[in-house]
Amino acid sequence: MGQYVDFSILAPGDSLPSLVKEPVTKVQLVRYAGASGDFNPIHTDDVTARDAGLSGVIAQGMLIMGFVGQAITTWAPKRYLKRISVRFMNMTFPGDVITVGGTVAEKTSQADGMRIICDAVAKDQKGQVKLSGQFQLLIPKQ
Repeated sequence: MGQYVDFSILAPGDSLPSLVKEPVTKVQLVRYAGASGDFNPIHTDDVTARDAGLSGVIAQGMLIMGFVGQAITTWAPKRYLKRISVRFMNMTFPGDVITVGGTVAEKTSQADGMRIICDAVAKDQKGQVKLSGQFQLLIPKQ
């Protein structure tokens, strides 16, 4: 698999390398709004966010999910990814440094390859979980 994680040597409970993102910025939130079409002003306008009871703008949940997707595709080729599910846990704010980690949960040999189920989590610099989820890989037989 080259630069990817060698899942053949991993067992349930083993950790995957962490992906650490640069601090989230307001510019990043505006750019993501434009790319995704999510123009809810709580992501781009501090006044609107404060009027909604927040301390300021918050990151789009799907941006954080995108960080998880980026981590997964550093661990395995995207063609091996068969399923991903996530649960959004807490808000992400500008300045937060997001670290995505993963753990092998299950590993099963099948006729068409090795099925790997992993847990994923995105946390900020304080350890607060922003998103938790699970993904499934199918690594074909060589």
